[in-house]
Amino acid sequence: MKKKVILLLLMVASASAQAPEITPNENLVADGLPKIPAALAAEVAPYNQGRSAEFLSWHPIRRELLIATFFGDTPQVHLVRFPGGARTQLTFLDSRPTRGVSYQPTKGDYFIFSKDNGGDENSQNYRYDVDTRKITLLTDGKSKNSRGSWSHAGDRIAYTSTRRTGKDTDLYVEDPLNPQSDRMVAQFEGGGWQVLDWRPDDREILLKEMISINESYLWTLSLSDGKKKLITPKGGATKIYYGDAKFRKDGSGIYVVSDRDSEFNRLGFLNLNTNDYTLITRQFDWDVTEFDVSPDGRSLAVVTNEAGFTVLHVLDAVSGKESQLTGATSALTGVISIGWQKNGFELAFSQDSAKRNTDVYSLNIKTGNIERWTYSESAIDMSQFVEPQLIKWKSFDDRELTGFLYRPHARFTGKRPVIIDIHGGPEGQFQPYPLGRLNYYMNELGVALLFPNIRGSSGYGKAFLKLDDGLLRESAYKDIGALLDWIKSNRDLDADRIMVTGVSYGGYMTLITATRYSDRIRCAVDIVGPSNLATFLERTADYRRDLRRVEYGDERDPKIRAFLEETAPLNNASKIQKPLFVIQGKNDPRTPLAESEQIVQAVRKNNVPVWYLLGKNEGHGFYNKANSDYQFYATIEFVKRYLLQ
Repeated sequence: MKKKVILLLLMVASASAQAPEITPNENLVADGLPKIPAALAAEVAPYNQGRSAEFLSWHPIRRELLIATFFGDTPQVHLVRFPGGARTQLTFLDSRPTRGVSYQPTKGDYFIFSKDNGGDENSQNYRYDVDTRKITLLTDGKSKNSRGSWSHAGDRIAYTSTRRTGKDTDLYVEDPLNPQSDRMVAQFEGGGWQVLDWRPDDREILLKEMISINESYLWTLSLSDGKKKLITPKGGATKIYYGDAKFRKDGSGIYVVSDRDSEFNRLGFLNLNTNDYTLITRQFDWDVTEFDVSPDGRSLAVVTNEAGFTVLHVLDAVSGKESQLTGATSALTGVISIGWQKNGFELAFSQDSAKRNTDVYSLNIKTGNIERWTYSESAIDMSQFVEPQLIKWKSFDDRELTGFLYRPHARFTGKRPVIIDIHGGPEGQFQPYPLGRLNYYMNELGVALLFPNIRGSSGYGKAFLKLDDGLLRESAYKDIGALLDWIKSNRDLDADRIMVTGVSYGGYMTLITATRYSDRIRCAVDIVGPSNLATFLERTADYRRDLRRVEYGDERDPKIRAFLEETAPLNNASKIQKPLFVIQGKNDPRTPLAESEQIVQAVRKNNVPVWYLLGKNEGHGFYNKANSDYQFYATIEFVKRYLLQ
């Protein structure tokens, strides 16, 4: 009998050893991770199979457009020739997603795009010739370059580059048809300079000097002599933020997004002849996040962030009065990526919702007619997905905070485990968007997902945005403690089963939560998060450092340094007593590799499970589909082992 039992155990062990598993590919290093059963991939497959479409650029002559969509491992550029038409794939790139895609604005016989290499964020600009499908490098292939901004004549692009010092962003102008024409026209100090627009006669370029999320300035630069002129004053008692800006068609002034005389970023008009400033979107007590001027100069497409929801409005360019469109509402929700067609009355936009992937549409502002250009498929019925619930809670100082809660499928009863997902930035904001495969957690595992917008988040006014700057960051940490209290008071949520996660600054807040509230969480997943803001500031890319010092404080200041070191998760790693999963890209210029590796080494001394996943061909997050798929499977296994059991 004893021999039979032993034989049976051996057979079970053998079968278990031979069970198929998901293995990391050659670009991944999985350190401390267990074997992941292959059956998980099949289980997750319906949530992992689908696509979306995002508007990129109208053709300047024909009524057709470029979109970005997934086919293969990374998003590629596709051509759609008419509403509902097939997607014709144009690019077949094997690295990071293409960005900054725009047609040459007069003929459309080529377009330009930008991409980096393996997540290093040293973006290069390229020309794609439509007839030959040939791709030509337009920049130096080494430095970080911004996306090209077209002259109105369509014969040049202007962009900034760090090639001179690796830190400063100088201005370059180039004819994309002749890469040898590339020349530096102005040198700048600092990494915050951006090209916004060309004057209608192409004699001047509009620039932004970014100091912080709360302070920036606008300049014009003459291409004839390289001299620049400040058009927004410096030295005032109150710092002002200027965002995107575009010239009026007659060149007399600029439309600009700014928090001037307001808590929120609103759209105004600055007359360059008189310096008079006129507010256009006075009817919105919300941030304007994007806008575009119609080619005829008569209309403005304006996207607002209203309590986290993006809303598209069409306004008269002079009066700011909202258009009342026939056959369609004047405001559309869930809108991103807008752009006018050359005819001046047709606007393309991308739109999504919790129950629908992102797709591309066009709006005729004369008729109010909306046409759908793409129909993105999904392997699962998305109508069953849940809409988010806006939640509110009070923090330690009685300040009201908000977030979005996605509850699990109704078939799951009793108190449900919770994953708290903290956004990055810190000047970011979680806004409801299609959660894609994250719906697996709600639909199949019965887990609630909670996305908080703690102090320091954007979208709630500039005073709120500053509440976590420098030494005030301690208050943001306490906001998470107050959120844990709110979860405990909610009868539908299980305060004994909480996981915290986040990307970038959200990863840092994940580590903070794991050190301060280890007894109140089950586990944590840190994705490309700093483990010590002092060493992070010393190691992050040169062109980013000054901008980050405004937010976190200057680590060279002894008082600031002491605070950053005292509160650093790395220096409090002994308090992390719950399982930790750390995910990092080797080529990340924002959160360098050392930030993740040092916290992994420190927490392993606590004799708690620590998983570490490294992407050798990734940067600030995993973008290669094979890598991100494995990351997702591993995270699910982590959740099953440490949150649900």
